[in-house]
Amino acid sequence: METMKIHDVTANDLPWKVRYDASRCTLCGSCTAACSFRAIGPKVERRRMTWSESDFPEPKSRFSAVPVIRQVKSIRNYCRGCGICEKVCPNDAIGPERNQDSRHPIITRCLGGDSVKRGGRKNLEGTTRTLDKMRVGRISQMTDPSLDAQRHTFDMLAPFGRILPPGKLPFQVGANGRLEKVGQAPPVQWIYPVIIGDMSIGALSWRMWEGVAMATAYLNEQCGLPVRMCSGEGGVPVRLLKSRFLKYMILQVASGHFGWNRIVKAMPDMIEDPAGVLIKIGQGAKPGDGGLLQSQKVASHIQAIRGVPKADLLSPPNHQGLYSIEESVQKMFLSFNAAFKFRVPVAIKVAASATSVSVFNNLVRDPYNIVGGFFLDGIDGGTGAAHEVSLDHTGHPIVSKLRDCYLAATTQGRQGQIPLWAAGGLGKTGDLAADAFKMMCLGANGVFTGKLILQMAGCVGNDMGRCNACNTGLCPAGITTQEPALAHRLDPEKVAQNIVNYFLAMDQEFKKLMAPIGNSSLPVGRADALISTDKAVAERLQIQYVC
Repeated sequence: METMKIHDVTANDLPWKVRYDASRCTLCGSCTAACSFRAIGPKVERRRMTWSESDFPEPKSRFSAVPVIRQVKSIRNYCRGCGICEKVCPNDAIGPERNQDSRHPIITRCLGGDSVKRGGRKNLEGTTRTLDKMRVGRISQMTDPSLDAQRHTFDMLAPFGRILPPGKLPFQVGANGRLEKVGQAPPVQWIYPVIIGDMSIGALSWRMWEGVAMATAYLNEQCGLPVRMCSGEGGVPVRLLKSRFLKYMILQVASGHFGWNRIVKAMPDMIEDPAGVLIKIGQGAKPGDGGLLQSQKVASHIQAIRGVPKADLLSPPNHQGLYSIEESVQKMFLSFNAAFKFRVPVAIKVAASATSVSVFNNLVRDPYNIVGGFFLDGIDGGTGAAHEVSLDHTGHPIVSKLRDCYLAATTQGRQGQIPLWAAGGLGKTGDLAADAFKMMCLGANGVFTGKLILQMAGCVGNDMGRCNACNTGLCPAGITTQEPALAHRLDPEKVAQNIVNYFLAMDQEFKKLMAPIGNSSLPVGRADALISTDKAVAERLQIQYVC
């Protein structure tokens, strides 16, 4: 008989319990084969049967060995609640149930002696999102009639690159009365106002990354939507760098500079310029931290692309040698602009924080007009791996900080000169069009999204503690793993199809929101179109309060 000690880990200590009905189970083995975390396994239980064969009670007993499925009681192989076992069970005999009495946060730290790490977003829910407290309240009717969303032509393009004010444009009127170019203007790409956010080929499986790239190319070449995809930190396959599809890719450089050796070497063979370069200074999910790719995800092809051995890959919290905004502008922006002969816009990505407006103001005042975009990432942004304490307890909500940056530029008469791109929990409810529209009304030129893309591909994680095991390399959906057996669960073509269909639906929904307010172009700064029933939100964002 097993002896239980008070310090042994039991199912009641873990965040999820496995519900199992032996009477429905046929022991087909589908659940144990599908569980990538090895949180369940076959076991034999000793059962006692008592019976009597006479008219008077004469109990007899016998014991038998019964095969069953049991939950593993371990802080290493514990159930994450992904529900894959429930998906594959033909008889509904097994599934995860949330354990409200979990001691997991305590015992993980006590027994592991290390900081808890995971992926996903922050898991401290309970309050309604600010975006959900706003509505589109200014509807054009008589004096400025609404547009027809089905028949009207809409301008759905957003700038990625520095926009010069009229007085600084490098043109003059020549002797013949025609405009003549007399200088160099910063490069600008006019693209779709939703960018597929930066997720590296190490954080994602190669099949997931391929599916996203296929969707991006299809949206551009077959659907006419100029969507751009950001490579994330970690480089790009050489065959993509040398292909015509590079023009749909925004290359990211972060503090670890992973993969840029290959990019630099491939420059002479590039037949297209990239859509842009994004310098990552910070990330909304873990501001103040660098990137993290744990060793179990550093497969051989990741080692080749990044030029590293199999080990935990940690990017520094800041770019080495850059300790001020001025240095960042002078060194990095000039070097990357020069690398592509000033044909490619270069933007910066920072985590939303109390200092975001100061950073933005300094960049707006830059006399060299170098910065091609300000990407602001809020606390609800996702990540492939981070310390849980950072995910849950650091960062700044995106909505108010975006509004502050826009109003700061408006005060100086410089709004729109550096395009504002916002992210951090957008599309959390599944409706990205509504969230993006509201952010544009508050001042964003566009938005970027990452976690939602994973959910389109079949991610089963959520913001209430379900799965969030992106960091382990054991993703049950094959999205954030480098294990071949798990990665092949994912169909890249189906991923691409889902992303394309979602973007097409979102494009219609954008127009359905633009038409009632009478806008045929993106409603950047149209805060007059928004209302809120929350007085604190209305006052903070300077929009109309209604009741």
